[in-house]
Amino acid sequence: MDIIKPRDEDEVLAAVQSALLSETPLEVVGHGSKRGLGHAVAAAAQLDLSGLSGVDLYEPTELVLRAKPATPLDEIEALLDAHSQELAFEPMNPGTLWRGNRTGTLGGAVAVNAGGPRRIKAGAARDHVLGFRAVSGRGDIFKSGGQVMKNVTGYDLSKLMAGSHGTLAVMTEVTVKVLPKAETERTFLMYGLDEAAACAALREASGLSYETSSFACLPDGGWADLPPGCCLALRLEGPAVSVDTRFEDLVAHFGPRGNVDDLGEAASRRLWAGLRDAAPVADVAGPVWRVSTAPSAGAAFVADVRAAGVPVTRWYYDWAGGLVWLALEGSEPHAAKVRETLARHGGHATLVRADDAVRATTPVFHPQPAPLAALSKRIKASFDPAGILNPGRVG
Repeated sequence: MDIIKPRDEDEVLAAVQSALLSETPLEVVGHGSKRGLGHAVAAAAQLDLSGLSGVDLYEPTELVLRAKPATPLDEIEALLDAHSQELAFEPMNPGTLWRGNRTGTLGGAVAVNAGGPRRIKAGAARDHVLGFRAVSGRGDIFKSGGQVMKNVTGYDLSKLMAGSHGTLAVMTEVTVKVLPKAETERTFLMYGLDEAAACAALREASGLSYETSSFACLPDGGWADLPPGCCLALRLEGPAVSVDTRFEDLVAHFGPRGNVDDLGEAASRRLWAGLRDAAPVADVAGPVWRVSTAPSAGAAFVADVRAAGVPVTRWYYDWAGGLVWLALEGSEPHAAKVRETLARHGGHATLVRADDAVRATTPVFHPQPAPLAALSKRIKASFDPAGILNPGRVG
């Protein structure tokens, strides 16, 4: 495979225009940390964006950061941390799940619309993108937004690019909003409930007025700083006095139902970083599913999919039960059973990790309803009519 390494936007434009003229499909990568997500790309050349790296603008008082797409997330996070700020959507470290050493890039986080445990409160990457510059598959430079939340056209291309997996355009610059980091955090833990009751408590907690930012349940515990047994975890963030007061409110509300414990700031950060990165399922050798469903359906879906004979060996719940991570034994993803079971509950199932041979023969992304698939096809044709950008990545 030929590797093209542009150093700036003009060279990206030239590369795409050349590929368009020669009808040469391109695999678009930043640092390659997420190549295991989606289908393998059928391309004769690779457009390696690693040369487009670096923060171009950072205004802490304006809560704005602009960077090139291949800027490493750990570099951005270190810069923000020095000013007590953060990317509130918590992009995952892909090296944990896909077994690599790279931490991912800003462009990659936007391309997959990353969103961590705080998503219920803070949203995903698309909710934090203020604007971008990009080269379309037509060989044109275009931009959207800027350093404000609403662009002048009123047409929010930023939300369209987020989650497009590099199939519409090649981003050359991304502007995001950043937010102040909480003064401290603390995690409320409760044991002694069965799985269904713990998930019900998650949903209950999400409706309370204690400003909880994250809601998770680990059915087996025994991971990170947690003892064995079904564990409910609720993250509290903010000023120390407020966090402590809200923690005591949770103790008063839930304490009579089980055994209460807590994690201080350092242990709490480790826990939620691990849940963000899918660490509880990452060390299982088999396929990994990421299932989005209604919070009220999460536990019932897991029970039903196990009853259907799918060899689920480890799982946990995030987003108050609305996000389920499943790790399976063996190499078979059991896609038909997983999705047939999910159809009874509603939702989407994405095969986020599997062997290359499995990804070549299994629909990785949840099949779209016909009207939505037709719309996606029209959007793709508008941006990349020749289909030269990441062909086959999303099926």
